[in-house]
Amino acid sequence: MTGFFSKLFGGKKDGAKSTSGSGTGVQGGGDAVSIVEETLNGVMERAGFELEFSVSTVKNGETEDVTVEMSGADEELLTEKDGSLLDAFQLLVKRVLQHQLPDARVEVHFDSNGFREESTRSLVDLADKLKDKCLESGKSQYMRALAPKDRKTVHQHLAGDERVRSRSIGEGLFKKVKIYPAKSAVREDMDERADDREENAETV
Repeated sequence: MTGFFSKLFGGKKDGAKSTSGSGTGVQGGGDAVSIVEETLNGVMERAGFELEFSVSTVKNGETEDVTVEMSGADEELLTEKDGSLLDAFQLLVKRVLQHQLPDARVEVHFDSNGFREESTRSLVDLADKLKDKCLESGKSQYMRALAPKDRKTVHQHLAGDERVRSRSIGEGLFKKVKIYPAKSAVREDMDERADDREENAETV
């Protein structure tokens, strides 16, 4: 296992042979699709997952969008705990690409049987329900602690409605999302600054 990760994150040798595949070839590092396939094949072999994957790529200006669709006997593991294993695969591959193709602009997206789309739709539906409750009651509403990518989805969705505001609260990687009426935004901003001053004073 150590040798495998050393190969992924170790230094590149001059004149290393580039593998075939779609995407932009980079001297010594291969192309994005080939790197993704080699990385995932290595992980599957060593971890013993019964999973298959397909890799596709699309150029979006100067950015290459790489999409990985995963399936197989162990696919239920991918979506457990809000897709934490999917996130882990995505993060690993992203780091490998950043190391091996440091000058390339590559975005990586992992999914399994439409899980991401369904998860996003569920988040948006919940945000809309809490937004409506917030507007009806005039009081702040709170979403459960969410990962950064999920909070971003909620904030971007709610930003389309000028009647409400949202912000993340809490510490650590997972934070709650507070949804509150726009008319109370000034007071909320003052409270937030007061909380920041109090926190800073406690740490002096």
